[in-house]
Amino acid sequence: MSDPKAKEVEDELDEYNSDDDNIEVPDKKVEDQKDYHFSSHAAGFRDLLLKPELLRAISDCGFEHPSEVQHQAIPQGMLGHDVICQAKSGMGKTCVFVLAILQQLDPEKSPKPAAVVLCHTRELAHQIAHEFKRLKKYIPAITVEEIYGGMPIQPQREKMKKDPPHVIVGTPGRVMALCQEKSLKLNQVKHFVLDECDKMLEKADMRSQVQKIFIDTPHSKQVMMFSATIEGELLGVCKKFMHNPLEILINDGSKLTLHGLQQYYVELNESEKNRKLVDLLDALEFNQLVIFVKSVNRAEHLKRILVDCSFPAAHLTSGMPQAERIETYQKFKEFQYRVLVATNLVGRGIDIARINVVINYDMPENADTYLHRVGRAGRFGTQGLAISFVSSSDDANVLNDVQSRFVVNISTLPDEIDAHTYM
Repeated sequence: MSDPKAKEVEDELDEYNSDDDNIEVPDKKVEDQKDYHFSSHAAGFRDLLLKPELLRAISDCGFEHPSEVQHQAIPQGMLGHDVICQAKSGMGKTCVFVLAILQQLDPEKSPKPAAVVLCHTRELAHQIAHEFKRLKKYIPAITVEEIYGGMPIQPQREKMKKDPPHVIVGTPGRVMALCQEKSLKLNQVKHFVLDECDKMLEKADMRSQVQKIFIDTPHSKQVMMFSATIEGELLGVCKKFMHNPLEILINDGSKLTLHGLQQYYVELNESEKNRKLVDLLDALEFNQLVIFVKSVNRAEHLKRILVDCSFPAAHLTSGMPQAERIETYQKFKEFQYRVLVATNLVGRGIDIARINVVINYDMPENADTYLHRVGRAGRFGTQGLAISFVSSSDDANVLNDVQSRFVVNISTLPDEIDAHTYM
């Protein structure tokens, strides 16, 4: 692409394409002793005894105090312990494993690759790689590469054979393919990370790919897993990959609720949704707003309706040509669009600070998806607003499940909302 900005994000917007001695510590568990939500710890990042180069990069990013999750997990990760971390969206889980890995890497002595980070979508892989790159700013000798499907495999194959990076961030399909053809050798890997591990392990096909990659890595390595939702049987599956992991789990459902986020619902017929949506866009004050729908076709149709109503909206789905997706995502990130109509593709991984309103035009299929969707607004301590349209008994059941599971009362949308509560 001739546009350098488009080139920078050309890999960002495609869905997952399937195409030293270990330190033993007692089994630990950090329970619900404190409110994790949007409270930053009084200590600064300097108290975590990170490398000066990392502290300098953190300062450049404008971070001053670690979140509670970061305060609990980063020191354990730095020591090489296995970690299972459940914390809500926006609390800085990515920063935990990025800093833990960068702290332990020595660009002169560490093997290549030394770390493998797997996630379920390209956009999340790109975001994680970006986090590595900005936090290793003053350790340029540490190298990071993104690997996923949808891109030509030959350049990736040559890169892995001739000059593999210290850190690989990718989706399981392409990483597994390179491993199976012996282009990528993981026999010296020291750190293995699954982000959004519930998505990585809940389906048999992706879990199988993760397992095959895992088997190619040494038995003695650090394993870290992260998600906003790790429960029940899945927790047991995660532990099978790990040795005496530190567990940072928020078991109280109410603590999974996004405090600082105003949440409401509107009961209406399907035929009334468009009019209500237009009324809301007229009435609400927002920086950027995401409207979630359940299918590609509905996203395209709704975007056309909004444009016809003089709202400069864009849509983003897996059904779009890649070049169009790149351009749309780039423009939304740069604030050229303020309204985005999207499917669940944007429900995880996308982290755009200006989003402060989310509307569920179509209710999500379950409570977990609801949590991830509304987590796009009110990231890491900021305020936000979430409004859900309820038009069927299935929608009502999901809403009831959300309220029951997260111990939150989602009220009927009032006639007026004070903008100061979500701006």
